[in-house]
Parts: sequence; C-alpha cells; structure tokens
Amino acid sequence: MKLTLTFLALFTVTIGFSQKNLDKLLKKYNTNNVPYISVEELAMPKTNAILLDAREIEEYNISHLKNAIYVGYNTFKLETVLNTIPNKDNAIVVYCSLGIRSETIANKLKTAGYTNVKNLYGGIFKWKNTNFNVYNNNKKETDSVHAFSKAWSKWLKKGISYVPKVEPNE
Repeated sequence: MKLTLTFLALFTVTIGFSQKNLDKLLKKYNTNNVPYISVEELAMPKTNAILLDAREIEEYNISHLKNAIYVGYNTFKLETVLNTIPNKDNAIVVYCSLGIRSETIANKLKTAGYTNVKNLYGGIFKWKNTNFNVYNNNKKETDSVHAFSKAWSKWLKKGISYVPKVEPNE
C-alpha cells in the first residue's frame, strides 16, 4: 500500500511537472489568439469537429488522428480549406505535434472568417501520451508517431517515436 501511494504521488508530480513544462513551451511560441481544446474534451463523443492536421505529409503518413484532413504547414493553402469546409461556422480543431504550428494555421483560418476554430493543446503528442489512438496512411491504428525532430521527440512519452534522418528547420 505504501509503495502504491509513493508511486501515485511520484506519478502525479511527474505529470504536473510535464504539464507545466508544456505550458511554458506553448507560452514561449504561441500568442494564444486561438483558444485551446484539450485532448480529453476532443475525445468526448459529444465533440463534433473537423480535424485539420497542420504537420507535413511525412508526419501525417506516419500517424494522424482518425479522420483528420491533411492541410500541412509549409504547404498550407487556404483555398484548399475554403473548398473543403465552405461553412465558416463549422467547429474546426487544428493540431500539429505540440500545438505551435497549428496555432499559425488556426490564425489563418480565423483571419479568413472561420468563427469556431480551436488549437489542440499538446497536439498529437499529448493525444498519444493520453493513450488515444492514432492512425497511419493505411487507416490502421499505429503506435508510431512522427516526432518532427530529435529535440521535439522528448515530448512524446508513449508510443514509438519516429525521428527523421534529416532534421527539419525548426
């Protein structure tokens, strides 16, 4: 019993520390112009949103959220979203690895008149770390998650981290 309580306390402290570090990282890079949605809220059955993946195609092919639409970051084209989602009042959740690139894309959508856009807090990494499923380009569940780079891979705690051989420009 004592060992269980010690483990539980250590686990709680670790999760809290990790959360604070993620908060600090997102505050450093994001402006908070787009509201966040938590992975837990997004996973709830009542949450009905169109998911947009703001990572690169190599990342999307390795792993993405079920039914997510690839929009990219470096290759993002607003016209593609306008053609795919003409109703600007639809609920949209944009995500990337952690929630940094997705904020940029979500801001572009807001500027274009989309009214119900949210940024997934912690991105696909937090999604996988919370034990939710991800899928590969064959629509099969996978434990692999594209980690963007070796430096960013430290944020992925669960699953298999796929680190590209050629590091992207961060």
